[in-house]
Amino acid sequence: MARLTMVTIKLFGMTKSLAGGQGSLALAFTNGRQVKDLVELLDTGYPMIGELIHKKKVLVSVNQEIAHEDTTIQDGDEVALLPPFAGGCPIDPVSDDAQLVRVQREDFSVDAEINRVRARSKRIGGIATFLGIARDRSKGRDVDSMTFEHYEGMAQTKLREIRERALKDFDIIEVAILHRYGEISIGDNIVLIVVGAEHRAEAFRACEWAIAELKRITPIWKREHTPEGEVWVEEHP
Repeated sequence: MARLTMVTIKLFGMTKSLAGGQGSLALAFTNGRQVKDLVELLDTGYPMIGELIHKKKVLVSVNQEIAHEDTTIQDGDEVALLPPFAGGCPIDPVSDDAQLVRVQREDFSVDAEINRVRARSKRIGGIATFLGIARDRSKGRDVDSMTFEHYEGMAQTKLREIRERALKDFDIIEVAILHRYGEISIGDNIVLIVVGAEHRAEAFRACEWAIAELKRITPIWKREHTPEGEVWVEEHP
């Protein structure tokens, strides 16, 4: 007799909407325990989600790592469906390093974060920053406000990876990365990158790379609230 395997799948962004507003799905399968078998079930029960997975517009993660179709799903594994990332829980508030990488609901002070990086070393001769703020127009439509959703744990891990890679690959001294979640009003801060280096050129290069990488790999999703309704944003320049 085939063994029945129950899997709970976390949903984010547009996948929530396509599943009727549910935050998770519980699926059972007997013929195989790989990601491709899970996708077959989604093709049957939630064909629009299955189509997005086949088109690589939605990724499957297992234990907070992007999975391939042959990845085996074990009992107790954490499985999630990840729409295209829009981009952002603080960790130990006592640690200075922890404060340099944060995902938080509340606003942040740009001056305070610049000073945090500046205080890390007297060798810092230049600081480059990128500040993302909420604008009132997107792709030709008015925007009243926006909401950011994140995959807690995985989002923090990816931001740490970006910081570590920036420190390794660029001639810089320190990096701070912050991203807010929850509802954001027009004109409010969203994301901040602060890079300290001896010279400006490397600071600028690392800052530009860090925000691009954040948008590419961090599981954060944006929902824009417009006069015509709510829209999940799939791509960012």
